[in-house]
Amino acid sequence: MDMQDSKKEIVSWALYDWANSAFATTVMAAFFPIFFSQYWSAGSSAESTFFLGLGNSIESLLVAILSPVLGAIADRGSYRKKLLIFFAFLGAMMTCCLSFIGMGLWPYAMLLYIIANVGFAGANTMYDSLLPSVASEKKVDFVSSLGYSLGYIGGGLLFLLNVLMYIMPERFALADGVQAVKVSYAMVGIWWAVFSIPLILFVKEPKGERLSIKAAVSAGFSEIRRTLKALRTLRNTGLFLIAYWCYIDGVDTIIRMATDYGTAIGFSSESLIVALLITQFVAFPSAILYNILGHKIGVKRSLLVDVSAYIVIAVFGFFMTKEIHFYLLACCIGLFQGGIQALSRSYYSRLIPKEHSSEFYGFFNMLGKFAAIIGPLLIGVVSLITGEQRYGILSLILLFIIGGVLLAKVDDKAAQEEVSRYMKG
Repeated sequence: MDMQDSKKEIVSWALYDWANSAFATTVMAAFFPIFFSQYWSAGSSAESTFFLGLGNSIESLLVAILSPVLGAIADRGSYRKKLLIFFAFLGAMMTCCLSFIGMGLWPYAMLLYIIANVGFAGANTMYDSLLPSVASEKKVDFVSSLGYSLGYIGGGLLFLLNVLMYIMPERFALADGVQAVKVSYAMVGIWWAVFSIPLILFVKEPKGERLSIKAAVSAGFSEIRRTLKALRTLRNTGLFLIAYWCYIDGVDTIIRMATDYGTAIGFSSESLIVALLITQFVAFPSAILYNILGHKIGVKRSLLVDVSAYIVIAVFGFFMTKEIHFYLLACCIGLFQGGIQALSRSYYSRLIPKEHSSEFYGFFNMLGKFAAIIGPLLIGVVSLITGEQRYGILSLILLFIIGGVLLAKVDDKAAQEEVSRYMKG
């Protein structure tokens, strides 16, 4: 068996998605935004919205700056696992600490949330960069899909338990919903830390240079400049990154704006939680099944199918009027969300030099963090001009069309030849 395809390493690697998805689902997507406005900011809705937005912007900027730098440092010093452990446990610890923040203490809550998000994203950069060393090119699509599918089911299961705790606190010997949310934060932090252990124990650090931290930092900044220059030479890699930025911007905008859109057209908060759960559990098998499609028709073609499906989803969102439509929309998003994320990650591994995977995945994650910038602005401008939010949702089609056209122009074989020439000279 190829040492890259060790079952123990593959499962241990994929379980980290199970570990950190609890933070993405319970904290980022659900409880923190609601709890921040209703509890920590003590009722000032305008200020709450401002500070929540400001905190997310600061966190996004920090991660966007850190991701490529950390990637370059990890490549030059063989610090992938050490940095992953540091950032994962930093994020888990800060999440647990949210349980101790009292009512009205929003500055402390926001500070902990920002640090937890930096931990989440920093660890993800290292996690993604380990993929090429864990899986051979033959299995990389399956392994990437396995990670996302375990993430959806793991995050979904804990989120389901946390929602039940919030709705029926007395059944769990909790005083009220506030205590349920605080206990949920502690559970997420512990879950994240515990399920990171298999990766720590069984996934090997890829061989590479063994520079000191100081030398690795210096070399890392030098490699950032080199990577920017490299993307001029690696034309197809750069083209894919631009395509990815466009279509993943549209995907993330739909994910982030769906609940706001549902609220705007009168759907209940309960239906929004149900829709989020539907998305999680539909995405679980879909991420794995989409890997099969990738093998049958090719990864790039599968991605193009995904992008086309999101065009249909945007159109469906335009005509949505009932809660049952919202549930169907959640099913559709779940069907294609895991596939487009998993196959984008694995397809990218074919377009980069494996010796510099952390560095290049740093840029990949940076673009992912900058995603959902154009989309919300596009929705806002179109909605303002037309006076109708439905046209705002429909405008996302533009991002998917641009992303799809650019993706279609990416040449896999030419990309590999460009990587080969780049490494030789």
